[in-house]
Amino acid sequence: MDLTPDDVADILRVIDSAQVNELRLETARFKLTLRREGDGWIQEAEVLAQPDVVELAAAPEPPSAAAPSTDGLHDVLAPLPGTFYRAGEPGAPPFVQVGDAVEEDTVVGLLETMKLFNSVHAGVRGTVAEICLANAEAAGQGAVLARVRVA
Repeated sequence: MDLTPDDVADILRVIDSAQVNELRLETARFKLTLRREGDGWIQEAEVLAQPDVVELAAAPEPPSAAAPSTDGLHDVLAPLPGTFYRAGEPGAPPFVQVGDAVEEDTVVGLLETMKLFNSVHAGVRGTVAEICLANAEAAGQGAVLARVRVA
């Protein structure tokens, strides 16, 4: 069974109206955790099995997940378009700063899309070399959010 965008919108409306602060969903293909924070939701997702890929002739090419860099830096890319936030809430310290050590699962920021907050992970072990977007700046899909010097 595949969910349509309308199905997802209906599910989010039900969750939003309920007194639920966290939802965990696990299928054979993915794990999804939604957690209410303030007026929105933070999403953490893990793909367990790659979905079937269907190529369309006119489909745009997705951004490369981790294109090798010749300068020893790994680009942390926006997985989807949205607003990039460096901290979990206004006034809170940023998740990471330049010079911070990070692991693959370290959260470097949040990406808000349609009131849904998605954690963006470093993806590699290393040291933050650059934060490429300001807090609350718009990011297109595939935009470089940060750069990590690989350990």
